[in-house]
Amino acid sequence: MRKSIPTILETKQLPEFTYLGLENIVVPQTRKDFAAAVSHLSLSTCVGFDTESKPVFEKGQVSDGPHLVQFATEDRAYIFQLCNLESHNPLLALLSDENIKKVGFDLASDRKYLIKKFGVIPRGLVDIRQFFNRKDYSGTVGVRAAVAILFKEKFQKSKHITTSNWACKELSSNQLLYAANDAYAALRVYLKLQAELICSN
Repeated sequence: MRKSIPTILETKQLPEFTYLGLENIVVPQTRKDFAAAVSHLSLSTCVGFDTESKPVFEKGQVSDGPHLVQFATEDRAYIFQLCNLESHNPLLALLSDENIKKVGFDLASDRKYLIKKFGVIPRGLVDIRQFFNRKDYSGTVGVRAAVAILFKEKFQKSKHITTSNWACKELSSNQLLYAANDAYAALRVYLKLQAELICSN
């Protein structure tokens, strides 16, 4: 029998997910900042991963995203703003490193846009949805549903923030929290799935 995905109404009744706070979110600016970010991320064999693009509202308009790329460890998130040209080489180094698993949800579109923008194929991407497909859920499991299923917690995603301008040089606190925690929650979900897999063997 196929398993049902928790509805938004059902997840609203759950306790709040423990998000990363602003004090744990780093937005590198200088070459030195990016070197430190890469150094820290390279210590991990697995990081949370996501991208954000400025939304397109007009018919026929093509996105030139992504405009942000997010990486998260268990205690910190890094927001790479692609309008900052200093971010490009460090980002490409991380994307090409297949020894670092980059885990997230629905990564096909992220992969496509990164290839289009930089002409390189990202290595080590792991789409978490495949694990829930194997668990026989009757629909597509995103981060909100995954957090509800595995942690019995509520992960909120604001449509207002989702459709905000991710190409801005100065991101708001809410944008930073949203972007960082998408990647962070993906990592938490992946690690929980791996722990359950080990326990079941």
